[in-house]
Amino acid sequence: MTSALTDRIGQLIAPSLESMGYEIVRIRYTGGARPVLQIMAERMSDGGMEVEDCETVSHAVSALLDVEDPVSEAYSLEVSSPGIDRPLTRRKDFERYAGHDARVELHQPIDGRKRFKGLLTGLDGDAVKMELNGVRPEDAAVTLPLDDIADAKLVLTDRLIEASLKESKAREKARRKTEETE
Repeated sequence: MTSALTDRIGQLIAPSLESMGYEIVRIRYTGGARPVLQIMAERMSDGGMEVEDCETVSHAVSALLDVEDPVSEAYSLEVSSPGIDRPLTRRKDFERYAGHDARVELHQPIDGRKRFKGLLTGLDGDAVKMELNGVRPEDAAVTLPLDDIADAKLVLTDRLIEASLKESKAREKARRKTEETE
C-alpha cells in the first residue's frame, strides 16, 4: 500500500511542483504513532534546495494534499533537500554522480548478493555500472539493472564534499549575478 500511496501522491503533486521549478527526488511514507510523509525535492534549474525552497514546496504540497486528501490518517509533512549523501532514485542521478562512491541494494540478489558498495562508473543501457570496493579485481566490475534497485545512496567522501561545495559556490555566484542584473 505504501508504494501505491506514494505513487498517488507523486502524481498529485509533481505537475504543480514542476511548474514551480522543482523536481521530486523521492517520496516516502512511514507509519507509526505519528506517520511521516517525506518529500525530497530540488530545483530543476541547478539541483539546489535552500530552506526557502523547502518552505515554498511545503506550502504548495500541503495545499494540494488538503484538497485531494490521499492520506486518511493524521501525519507530519517533511520537505527536505536530498543532501550531500543523497539517495539516487532517477536515471539521471546515476549519470550525474558517476565517479562517486555509492551503496546500492537490489530487490533480487545477483550471484547471491543484494548489497553493493563502490564507485559509480556510469550507465550501460538500463543498468548501473560500478567498480566494487574490497573484492578481487576480476570481480570488481558489476552491472546492476536499474529496475531491480531497491535503494541507492551516495557515500559521503572527501571528493563528494568537495564537488558539493564547488556546486554550491557556482549556484551562489549565479544567484548573485542574476540579482545584479535585475
